[in-house]
Amino acid sequence: MSDLPHTLPRPPEELGRLEAAWAFPRGFRVITEINNNLIGPLFLATSLMFLLLAGLLGVLIRLQLAFPGLTLIDPNTYNQVFTTHGTIMMFLFAVPVVEAVGIALLPAMLGAREMPTPRLGAYAYWIYLIGGSAFFMSLFFGAAPDGGWFMYPPLTGKAHSPGVNTDMYLLGIGFIEISAIAGAIELITGILRCRAPGMTLGRMPVFAWAMLVFAGMVIFAFPAVIVASTLLELERAFDWPFFLPERGGDPMLWQHLFWFFGHPEVYIIFLPAAGMVSMIVPAMARAPLVGHSLVVLALVGTAFLSFGLWVHHMYATGIPGLSLAFFASAGFAVSVPSGLQVFAWIATFASGQRVRIATPTLFILGFLFIFTLGGLTGVMVSVTPFDWQAHDTYFIVAHLHYVLIGGMVFPILAALYYWAPCLGTPLSERLGKWVFWLCFLGTNVTFFPMHISGFLGMPRRIYTYPAGMGLEIWNLISTIGALMVLAGGVVLFVDLIRNFRLEDGGDNTWDAGTMEWLPNYNYGPRSLPAVDSRYPLWRNPKLAEEVEAGAHYLPGTITGLREGLVVSPAEGTPQYVAVLPGPTWAHLVAAVGTAGFFLVLTVEWLVPAAAFAALALAAFLYWLWTGTDFGPIGEGRGDIGGGIVLPTYVTGPMSVSWWAMCGLMLVMGSCYACLIGTSLFLWLVNGDGMWPPTGIGLPILERGGIALALYLGAGAVMLLARALLRRNDALPFWAVPLALALLIGGYLVDISALTGAGIWPTQHAHTASSYALLTWQGGIVITCAIMALYTQARAWAGMIDATRRLTFDNTMLFWLYAAGQGAVGIVLLHGFPRLL
Repeated sequence: MSDLPHTLPRPPEELGRLEAAWAFPRGFRVITEINNNLIGPLFLATSLMFLLLAGLLGVLIRLQLAFPGLTLIDPNTYNQVFTTHGTIMMFLFAVPVVEAVGIALLPAMLGAREMPTPRLGAYAYWIYLIGGSAFFMSLFFGAAPDGGWFMYPPLTGKAHSPGVNTDMYLLGIGFIEISAIAGAIELITGILRCRAPGMTLGRMPVFAWAMLVFAGMVIFAFPAVIVASTLLELERAFDWPFFLPERGGDPMLWQHLFWFFGHPEVYIIFLPAAGMVSMIVPAMARAPLVGHSLVVLALVGTAFLSFGLWVHHMYATGIPGLSLAFFASAGFAVSVPSGLQVFAWIATFASGQRVRIATPTLFILGFLFIFTLGGLTGVMVSVTPFDWQAHDTYFIVAHLHYVLIGGMVFPILAALYYWAPCLGTPLSERLGKWVFWLCFLGTNVTFFPMHISGFLGMPRRIYTYPAGMGLEIWNLISTIGALMVLAGGVVLFVDLIRNFRLEDGGDNTWDAGTMEWLPNYNYGPRSLPAVDSRYPLWRNPKLAEEVEAGAHYLPGTITGLREGLVVSPAEGTPQYVAVLPGPTWAHLVAAVGTAGFFLVLTVEWLVPAAAFAALALAAFLYWLWTGTDFGPIGEGRGDIGGGIVLPTYVTGPMSVSWWAMCGLMLVMGSCYACLIGTSLFLWLVNGDGMWPPTGIGLPILERGGIALALYLGAGAVMLLARALLRRNDALPFWAVPLALALLIGGYLVDISALTGAGIWPTQHAHTASSYALLTWQGGIVITCAIMALYTQARAWAGMIDATRRLTFDNTMLFWLYAAGQGAVGIVLLHGFPRLL
């Protein structure tokens, strides 16, 4: 006890102040709460709701195909049903559910009070709930998308899909990806900066590593589908010909962009599930994970290799043989790190003295069986000649579901039964075993026969099939299996409704060794534990008592507000105490405005869309204005225990908001890189001498040079303003307006370089891609203008000085990115065509 930060009993009023700071609002106002202990379970419950809805649609598909010639639903409705089923499973269940588990568990698992940007996490949840619900309801109005969850042009172009169905996908689902990206930025910042003192990266739980890798993949993969959706919507709404071959476009562009997201997506959802397995297996085996460091390296390696697999979905499109060989090799290579994890789990089970056979263990064993079978068929379809035969048959449907259900759904169900006591009350072991056997047997009965029907030639996405082809028995068996899985799902939800109640967690039901099993309240653990191993509860059996007694770090609140301890990214050394925001309506109003803006655009209601956009912007500005960026509170420093005195306010790279801004810039840069890739791809498919095509001029070079100088000048002014702010303790009144004028001027001059040369976006894919780059830059410039006005307003209000400059530092950081992106765009627009 003498080595702990606090050796004396903590005064009772200290706990009272802590509880008061973290108290939830009462009554209806509880929806304004942003605490992860509420948002995480809500996120999880909503994702399970979408799993149920998508599962019901899947059963409807199987009933339609149970016998030849059935007409339970008409062909158009069938197209909407299978598209909605796939879209919900991939966008509204698979990614959100792992983010939900992360938000719910990671603070406790890392020994932290809260994520560093809780409003961002709450905003991500509400936009997901509102947008996802509206998307599902479109099915009842005949407005759901009907082109498959992959939405290939030209079938989804305006000529072949003139209604709002495709727009519902492009706008209604596209903006929900904002939720995933917001959650990813929060997770990266939280995992790297909000951990218990002493928790180095080497001591960090595998699930935290898996979520860190997951979030990084979201940042680099999701922009591709956002860009693809934006380009297709621009073509549908404004006739910009990105996918029209007669004007230089190419439908294959969509496939490259979509599957650059789509295949990493498989690993985006598998890796967190694997991280959950790596947490559950040691607890059930009562032994440390074998090869912990190798498992972490396998997670990173799998993520890296997954970005080289997107052409797996395009083997039948005429890709050159050398390229096919490269992507086939990548497909074989990615099985190595995945296999390493499987052997680590088996070795961990073998190293334990006695494996506990409970419901989570059963789901883990079922996962190993089903995922291994799916992995074997995955290696088969990596072989190009085999894929040519199996492509777009039910063999691929079987492979996909074996991988996704085995590799993701079963670990999620294992996690649900394993961590339920951590979040509240445990679930029923008896009902849990019924859920397992119904889902395990039902999954195999449903999807194993599809391998055979695929070999017999049954194509994907068909409404019905004729009798006499040998498909009847296999489709009937698959339908029976789907009903078994549905029965398992019903038992699961009965178990949840009967037995689970959200309560203060901490009952270590499984005698696990990681910190999420410490007593946990609204404010997290009573004090933040000092960590010196990967399994702190096994190393120190009295850790829970010490934490409850307030014998570790930050046992109270220094400022009287909600606080979190921020540590160094690698070593976990305490750096400062971050003051966290409390309940507010701002994030909820911002979510309503964002969702409303995108959803009403699907029906082209421009005035309501503008009103929703204004509402969202006002809520965001209020959100920021009422944040905790007001500088030092009181003396600005406090004792967290052990004689460690830390500041309560920092700026620059030490601040968590600086890290969040860097995450946002990575997303913006990934989107811009996809737009650059769009231009390069279209140039390659158009061939020499056709980029730009004959009759279309080049941008005016001199204006490009002027725009470049203005962009660089804007960045230089912001750097000068920072130096003057630090020296004079005040932001120069002229700095931000001058930088804004230079930035906007550079953009307008850049636009005039195209319009002055008679170049318009509807002429050709070359001009459309040029305007796409400028349109993206325009959005960045508008964002910079809003940030500049906001920063200037805070300066006039006396909220920015040499010490309290976090707002200006973050604005300057994004501003420098905008200037750099503008410079890159000018080089591409003015230099690249002249070098061909």
